[in-house]
Amino acid sequence: MSGNSAGRAFIGSFTSAGGQGITAAAVDRDTGALTVLGATDAVPDPSYLVSGLGPGGTVLYAVSETSQGAAAAFDVTGDVPRLLGALQAVRGDSPTHLTLAAGHVVTANYGSGSVTVLPVLADGSLGAAESVLQHEGSGPDASRQAAPHAHEVLPDPSGQWLLSVDLGTDSVRVCAVDPATGELRLHGETALSPGTGPRHLAFHPAGRFAYVVGELEPTLTVCTWDAASGVLEPVAVTAVLPESVIAEAEVRTYPSEVVVSHHGRFLWVANRGHDSISVLTLDVTGEKVALAATVGCGGHWPRDLALDPSGQWLYAANERSGNVAWFAVDAATGIPRPAGSLDVPAPSCVAFA
Repeated sequence: MSGNSAGRAFIGSFTSAGGQGITAAAVDRDTGALTVLGATDAVPDPSYLVSGLGPGGTVLYAVSETSQGAAAAFDVTGDVPRLLGALQAVRGDSPTHLTLAAGHVVTANYGSGSVTVLPVLADGSLGAAESVLQHEGSGPDASRQAAPHAHEVLPDPSGQWLLSVDLGTDSVRVCAVDPATGELRLHGETALSPGTGPRHLAFHPAGRFAYVVGELEPTLTVCTWDAASGVLEPVAVTAVLPESVIAEAEVRTYPSEVVVSHHGRFLWVANRGHDSISVLTLDVTGEKVALAATVGCGGHWPRDLALDPSGQWLYAANERSGNVAWFAVDAATGIPRPAGSLDVPAPSCVAFA
């Protein structure tokens, strides 16, 4: 590998579909290229990953997206991630996402429609689940929204609040975590358009706007965010594909992820089915969103998008084609240009450390 290869990436995958679990890769910061260092299948179906700092350096946290539902911590000081402490049950079904908040790891449990809080121990490992918040409600799509399905959980930029995005109830809940006890307190719930199936949310870097991508309809909901009051308010809905594509498509599109550029000028959405990345521009405030272009995702069924820490490279985890593709981001237009690909069976996410 040429260039500066000091960066590291971790790729989660579905072991139940032939994936290797968690793959560690070196990142060439000059070319965006990934080179595999090692892999571990110590945890089944580690579909989502997030990194944080522990006493010995970076610690990687993973969900185990199984009916038993679990979360785990990994020491990543070596080339192969090493399980740190015990696998911990989340007391929920099929966790799809996790985040770090107030000294805890919090998981969104899709199958059971709940959110779980686990303590991070002194060595970076996880303790037993301290609290579970059960979502309630349903949506108009009988096949996908008969019950709550928490799909993502993440802190707001101020660190005061935790937001959980629920595909089944067409809503986003705002919560607060007690750092001492891990108790999760519901603060409020924001209703979004019925049947959109909200999946993931991303904040504008200035913190005043949030963008929610729908899985059941190819839409992006722009919301205002007030950190002082903990209130999320939808203000506009934008299609993430051209109307002609939506009307004529023989294959239904299920958007999966939304990513905002570090400077807040661009936004990208991954589209499963259409197998594309939508490029949207943002005005100087972050409120006005416009679809600028769509480009191929470099594979089939892009389950995740991730922007590297430099903001120069965008990575798509193409689950069904078994590859992670990377793209150079045009600084002027935000349009991703294909730059390379790595074969990885059943990839589900990319995280950086």
